[in-house]
Amino acid sequence: MTFDFDLFIIGAGSGGVRAARVAAQHGAKVAVAEEYRVGGTCVIRGCVPKKMLVYGAHFAEDLHEAARFGWDIGSAEFNWPRLRDIVQDDVARLEGLYTQTLNNNHATIFAERAIVAGPNVVRLASGQEISARYILIAVGAWPAIPDVPGAELGITSNEIFHLDALPKRAVIAGAGYIANEFAGILHAFGVDVTVVTRGDRMLRGYDTEIVDRLVGMTTAKGIDLRFNYPLKSVTRQADGSLLVDGGDAGQIETDLLLWAIGRTPKTPGLGLEAAGVALDADGAVIVDGHSCTNVPSIYAVGDVTNRVQLTPVAIREGHAFADTVFGNAPRTVDYQSIPTAVFSSPPLAGVGLTEDEARAQYGDSVKIFRSDFRPMKNVVSGRMERGLYKMVTAGADERVVGLHLIGPDSAEILQAAAIAVKAGLTKQAFDDTVALHPSMAEELVLLK
Repeated sequence: MTFDFDLFIIGAGSGGVRAARVAAQHGAKVAVAEEYRVGGTCVIRGCVPKKMLVYGAHFAEDLHEAARFGWDIGSAEFNWPRLRDIVQDDVARLEGLYTQTLNNNHATIFAERAIVAGPNVVRLASGQEISARYILIAVGAWPAIPDVPGAELGITSNEIFHLDALPKRAVIAGAGYIANEFAGILHAFGVDVTVVTRGDRMLRGYDTEIVDRLVGMTTAKGIDLRFNYPLKSVTRQADGSLLVDGGDAGQIETDLLLWAIGRTPKTPGLGLEAAGVALDADGAVIVDGHSCTNVPSIYAVGDVTNRVQLTPVAIREGHAFADTVFGNAPRTVDYQSIPTAVFSSPPLAGVGLTEDEARAQYGDSVKIFRSDFRPMKNVVSGRMERGLYKMVTAGADERVVGLHLIGPDSAEILQAAAIAVKAGLTKQAFDDTVALHPSMAEELVLLK
């Protein structure tokens, strides 16, 4: 058969754009459909603009502490519309670069919604049908909203970047990285923040000791954390504020409610079931190690597969897919020891096994090494927050199977250290490394 395109990609996020570029470089004729903006969640309404807000939030404490470093700042006021618009300007710049990447690789862009109409056919919103030898699903995930009365009165991370003005009070429902990051951001901008979660802990999947340290720091800053809070309903009050009802856990009046309870694959209405593509109970596309679905001509990468919902993972999956299908170089993605970070206040980061995971897997051979310290900057500024670096080793050779950090610049420090975990280095290798002094990173080679 002859097809209109060798590859048709639905979704121009990080995974889809990488797959398009690499496939085109392998000689494929590529088309991409995107119903919103090129760049996907990370670039348009996720990790990139959020990190810019994190940078802005840092000044709340830095300006307050500047006098301890000899600076007389005077009065300082935060202007939300200015930062909001600057962030959106940079998002537009990045969108242009992603579009340029597709254009430079001669990919055809359809700026409209596309659905799967068959194993080798997609249908555009305009009604046009296009054939392709292969179809790649890269539509990502979407913020989850609970099925409770009044849920529509809340917003998600999609909308928070576009607020006309900051609220005086905000309730954030969730316990993951999105909830914790926006709690720190909004608090720094002067919002009275309450975080509620149905469960009894934050950030499941991260090391318990590190998370407990973050919880203590978060409450010390004045953010109200409420665990075991079963949110029952949301209602609009006469003055325009919201009333969040937690049943026996109490009610909370707020001006804004942010849903941050997770993200679900964006597969509804995509036509996958009609094409025979198998989905799991959460609506995620089921794929094999090469990102192929049960339909041989249809593949999927990124958050829509619900393997690991991280941008760098989606990029690697998209690249591996293109090499496998069009480059005659079959590749898979290694999901072990992926470093992750939460850009909370302060940030935390981890790679490998947590202490609990290591003990379950390696038993009594597990050893824990720590450095609990007060960063030099905090000493000078008078801030009492302490950093905590934690190493998890296993076996007689004390192989490093996990590293977990909380403190300033934890994510920046962990990226290089994650290589050691991936490489299977031992505690001795860290001990044999000369410290870079004075730095926080040197604590990694001084663990006891």
